[in-house]
Amino acid sequence: MKKHQTIQGLFLLLIMAILCMPLSCVKKEKIGVIYILHGGMDEYNPQFLWDASVHQFSFDQNHPVYTLIIWDSAWWPTVLTSEESVKFIRKYAFEYERIGGTDPFQKLSDKQLSDMKAALNKNREGLKFEVEVASWMAGDRPGNYPYPRFLYNGPGGKPDKCTYCGEGEAGGPWAGCDPERYNIDGPVERLLKKGVSRIIAIDMAVGGVRFYKPFDVVQMTKRAMRNYDNGKGTTVPLLWVNDYGNVMERSYPLEPEGWTAFSPAPPTLDSHVVLNGSPNPVAEDPDLALLHVEGIEAGMSGAVNDEDTAVLLFNHGLFREARRYFDPKIDDTVALNKNIKALMLERHPEIHPDNIIGAFGGVREINPANNIYERTREMRGEDLAHSYLHESAQDMPGDEWGYRYWDALEYLKNRGVKHIVVSFPQVVTDSVLTSVEYYNQIGKEIGTKTWLYSGTGDFETYPGVGHPFADYWGNWVDTDCGGEACCFEMGGCDDGRPYPPPRQQPIDQARQDMDPSLAYDLSDYGHLGYDPVIGPPDPNAPVQEQYTGTWSMYVPPGVDPKMGKLLAKHVLNAVINPMVYISNGEIEKITDKQSITWKANVAGGYPDYQYEWSIKKDGAADWTAAGDNSASWTWTPASGAAGTYAIRCRVTDSKTHTGEVIWKGFVVSGL
Repeated sequence: MKKHQTIQGLFLLLIMAILCMPLSCVKKEKIGVIYILHGGMDEYNPQFLWDASVHQFSFDQNHPVYTLIIWDSAWWPTVLTSEESVKFIRKYAFEYERIGGTDPFQKLSDKQLSDMKAALNKNREGLKFEVEVASWMAGDRPGNYPYPRFLYNGPGGKPDKCTYCGEGEAGGPWAGCDPERYNIDGPVERLLKKGVSRIIAIDMAVGGVRFYKPFDVVQMTKRAMRNYDNGKGTTVPLLWVNDYGNVMERSYPLEPEGWTAFSPAPPTLDSHVVLNGSPNPVAEDPDLALLHVEGIEAGMSGAVNDEDTAVLLFNHGLFREARRYFDPKIDDTVALNKNIKALMLERHPEIHPDNIIGAFGGVREINPANNIYERTREMRGEDLAHSYLHESAQDMPGDEWGYRYWDALEYLKNRGVKHIVVSFPQVVTDSVLTSVEYYNQIGKEIGTKTWLYSGTGDFETYPGVGHPFADYWGNWVDTDCGGEACCFEMGGCDDGRPYPPPRQQPIDQARQDMDPSLAYDLSDYGHLGYDPVIGPPDPNAPVQEQYTGTWSMYVPPGVDPKMGKLLAKHVLNAVINPMVYISNGEIEKITDKQSITWKANVAGGYPDYQYEWSIKKDGAADWTAAGDNSASWTWTPASGAAGTYAIRCRVTDSKTHTGEVIWKGFVVSGL
């Protein structure tokens, strides 16, 4: 009997080895997933604002907060006293109060995470996933910081561990604050301790586009992996799906050593990388565009026909000009915008194509009155939207994608549209940013009474008030104008005080955030098309050339179940299929009879790989096979082959899974 049982057992093991059914395998590969988010804080709290402040600057070794403050207890009380902090304290105090005290971002993100996990667990490959969250700025969730112990210990040679609990604040110490809150494992450490064999990072920090914030998270995660197990490190591979071709690393400046965006001078040696052939599969996914289109449709007015409707795709820039050397955020954003526009026109063919445009915020500029590079009223006092294409000479997107948002709204107003939907494709989850800040930015331009829901209000989102609008935007500025209260009423105050308030900063000094001259009244019908010299504004109707239509915001994907499924789709693709990008020595055009070598680079899948190269000239119906089964292919266009080509490489792995990439717009010119 015992011998018979042994034979049965061996036979069963043999069957399991052959079939490896999900429920029969002795051991499954365990795959780690990190969902990268922007982060924030559920409730406004001085401790969380302090933590968020040091989080965001702990990524850059040349920032003054990194070099002077985070690991030196003498400087800790200064964090919340800087002008930048005072600005955000005043702004957040208003924003959080206006939405009832709780930012919905993290609750909504938790639901996205849950939906992604559920979709991953239904995979047909029998794969097992362990999922964690990493945030660029985790004010009230220190366990989400990519490497908490780095924030705790510092890079070495620093005087103190980061344990501040508000002891130096006027109302300190902070109640419930744990000085050891950063002396914990982070997301990647928790995954490694669970025994994952590889890690896939999927990013929606800024709506899926590549950007320095998720790049910071990935780099800090890699630092944690290098220091794992008391400095022994780990060989577990990490793949960031959104930048699986490592464009941001490959294009990062080379010299001087240790250069960052906060270095005092531009890099002396850049590393030029062509984006073509290294796509962002998340930002370019038509399913992501569909989620945004559905959100735009939710913001359309039933009282206005499609032909009288416009869509403004309003986004943020790079925040610092120097990041254009390695950051493809603007390029990815334009790619997403184009997909959204194409799908909108497909579903709403009566919308005029010229009524769907893209825009960015403002930046400092040279003030002709003093020849100083500073914040100006014309650029809305902003310094966020350095909207330059990757590795360009400060080139903004062309065609319909490179407006400043006030110019875009002016353009649409002058076209006579009757309803404008404002969308933010870099955002997939509501927060105080989308619920309050964006509304105020649009309202100051084209009005608050023109908001689609002005007549009824929205008391669910804005309890007790019914709307998101401040009395004036820039409500963080100083309110003392030379010994008397500033006037923030469009057209000026009845007692003769002028609007906008006069500049308070001396003319020979750069104007700062807190100067009241940078604030804008949240007027009934907006600043665009209004000239106070001609006459006073009317609270009951637009005057002069003010906007006469309505506007609304889109609805972010948020907890739409398709969001979690989209995330899971890209994680599974990165695990199962070969992901290929192609390079050619950073060459964008050649002449005929000139040779060029293309190289396929593969991540994921299961070696060995089969390679299939093909080309297609613009206008041709079919692809033409080229090269052989090799990771590289040298092409020498024949005489007379001038034109524009697409180059495709399709890779098949040992399990017959495939992946491909296309390099578009490669130019061959005649001699």
